[in-house]
Amino acid sequence: MPEPWVPFNTSTWWLSLAAIAFARGMDFLSTFVASPHLVLEANPIAKKLGWRGGMIVNGVVTVVFAFWTLPAIIIITTSLLVAARNFQGAWLMRTMGEDAYRAWMGRCLSDASTGLVFGCIAAQSALIALVGLLLLTFSESRLVPVGVGMGMITYSLTIAIYSSLSLWRMRRR
Repeated sequence: MPEPWVPFNTSTWWLSLAAIAFARGMDFLSTFVASPHLVLEANPIAKKLGWRGGMIVNGVVTVVFAFWTLPAIIIITTSLLVAARNFQGAWLMRTMGEDAYRAWMGRCLSDASTGLVFGCIAAQSALIALVGLLLLTFSESRLVPVGVGMGMITYSLTIAIYSSLSLWRMRRR
């Protein structure tokens, strides 16, 4: 397995920096396309930081983790999967408008059984985590498959936590 630490100003560090910056940038872009006013942002910390604070925090994260290979791969994987999920529904959110989309989703959730919604969230999370676990199991401790597998597991936890949190908040309204 390669060294876990990447020396500054090497080609590997610059590649890592570029990959994390791209992945975090896609997460930011997809969030902006879906919810420019962060009305639909599920992460309460990101919502509180806002765009400017989020850019600062993510700039620091990007630079720091460019030095540390395994977390860099995990962050890249998770960020790209989050961005892909955001882009999947961003057109609808943007077309309807953030408030109208939230109200519509709230009406749909109030009509659905809580068990069904939580069950679907759990199934989605578990299936993605399963792929991550398979990568970990069969990776033979190689850095990239381990990092991607861990990134998929992190993403599955992100889905479970933030989707459940959003559902809970919408149900309270």
